[in-house]
Amino acid sequence: MKLWRSPLAWTFLASVVLLLGVGGWLLTDPATSRSDALKTGGLAGGAIVALYALWLNDRRRRVEERRQDIERQRHELEAQRAEQDRSRVADERFAKAVELLGHAADQVRVGALHALAGLARSRPDYTQTVLDVLCSYLRRPFSYTRPAKGDPDPEQERELTVRLTAQRLVVDLLPGRDDDGSPYDLDLTGARLDYFDLSGKLVGGLLLRYASLHSTTNFSGCRFKGRVYLTAAGTESGRLVGYFRCRGAIFESHAWFSGTRFAETADFRNTTFAGPTTFKDAEFGGDAEFTGAHATDSLDLRRARFAGQTDLRFACLPESVSLYNTVVRAEKDVRLPDVWATEELGGGDLRIVAKAG
Repeated sequence: MKLWRSPLAWTFLASVVLLLGVGGWLLTDPATSRSDALKTGGLAGGAIVALYALWLNDRRRRVEERRQDIERQRHELEAQRAEQDRSRVADERFAKAVELLGHAADQVRVGALHALAGLARSRPDYTQTVLDVLCSYLRRPFSYTRPAKGDPDPEQERELTVRLTAQRLVVDLLPGRDDDGSPYDLDLTGARLDYFDLSGKLVGGLLLRYASLHSTTNFSGCRFKGRVYLTAAGTESGRLVGYFRCRGAIFESHAWFSGTRFAETADFRNTTFAGPTTFKDAEFGGDAEFTGAHATDSLDLRRARFAGQTDLRFACLPESVSLYNTVVRAEKDVRLPDVWATEELGGGDLRIVAKAG
């Protein structure tokens, strides 16, 4: 840079000119001493230098701000590129794991299930998609009853192990009932499930239409924020008796148990049904317990049949209750709310009716 183009040189020159000009002008005044003239001229020249220093600092500040802005943009681009790389790797992991679910070896399928669950844990935005895939695997046709005598079928036993792993991973990916996060939906329509345990979990919507629930099914303490459908589902014996436990659960929306078959004890004690609820055409092969349950919207018990000990003493009943041909057994211990009674039908059956008045 040439000297005459330098702002510092021009500032120095202007400072000297002011020093000499102001000092010389003041010296022409007899009332002004030489020291005062030099001091005033120096202040005038120093003011120019101070202005230059302020300008220089402002320029440095703007340059630093531009540098920081460029650095921030660079970091944002790097973060976007890293996120794109992670998304690409996650997509590849997901596609590979889904592909391996069709592998002939059961250990490979188990590994693929764990890979999907690991992806959901590291990338929460994949959780609902992974749950959909796991539920899709459980909806695959599978019919197996362990023989009472003789050796079980090894291939079917291995597939059952894979399916139990899928069930456990589905449950592990669900938040707890008091979690503030978003609930996830489960579609298990027509699935065959063993030891299905959602106790203490937060679930969005649950579809279990026409599902086969083997061994104990446990929804105790579960909170369902979306609609729940167990239409025509059935609890059946597996390795254990097919109990249905739903104690202290909360159904915030529809609870549809129409046509559901409960092979053994169905425990709904202290459960809250906050939305429309139906047990229309449901069959209770064992004991049915509803002590302390709350139904606050509507309750449909039309054509429900209770074959075991029955306790329908709800803590709260809605104004709309349907009891058409609701049947219990005369030889069993039947406990009803004070507003209900029974009338004999014949063949050991009693029909539940609402008391007049």
